Amino acid sequence: MMKTELLPQESPRAEAFSLWMTSPMPMVTLVKTINVSRLLKMSKNRGIRFTALMCWCIGRAASKIEEFYLLPEDGKLYRFDKMGINVIVANKQGGISSCDIPFSADLEQFNRDYLTLTEKAAQECKSSFLEDCMIIGTSAMIQTELDCIVNQYTEKFSNPMVMWGKYRKGFFKTVLPVSFQFHHVQMDGGHAAKFLEQLQMEIQYCGKG
Repeated sequence: MMKTELLPQESPRAEAFSLWMTSPMPMVTLVKTINVSRLLKMSKNRGIRFTALMCWCIGRAASKIEEFYLLPEDGKLYRFDKMGINVIVANKQGGISSCDIPFSADLEQFNRDYLTLTEKAAQECKSSFLEDCMIIGTSAMIQTELDCIVNQYTEKFSNPMVMWGKYRKGFFKTVLPVSFQFHHVQMDGGHAAKFLEQLQMEIQYCGKG
């Protein structure tokens, strides 16, 4: 049982569902500047791409918050028992492809899947999707430093989305402004703020223990 329809009125999101499910603009964006010094060091020491480590930490943080397993879709509310991370891949034709990567708490396994699936998307120029997973979207626009990103809202994609630009190196630390967009039926601002705090914690302790 990977995806289960819930009765909204019997779920913890009953009030939010009644308020926001039919809203023309139900998405909310929070922005937090995160210290990624630890992640950059780990990327260099272990030879793992910075973006792959970011995606893994996002999955780690999200998997600890119950609301991330919920998804409002087509006027209904669903719960998933597995999670995946979506990345946007530059393909060999000069375009982009969408690639869903199953989340694993095991970094080595997640990195293997990340490398295999993104390379396949780049070479075949085809998008791949995991229908049985709750997907968290990501978009890394590393061509320039960005202060904030506000994504467009579309009724075809109500999943949470984490976006960032190029990290900023300083004398003592490297920081990265991160924009997090979510559907108000799925969670409240407090849950989103908790996720961003948890993301910072996962990055800070990445690879330890």
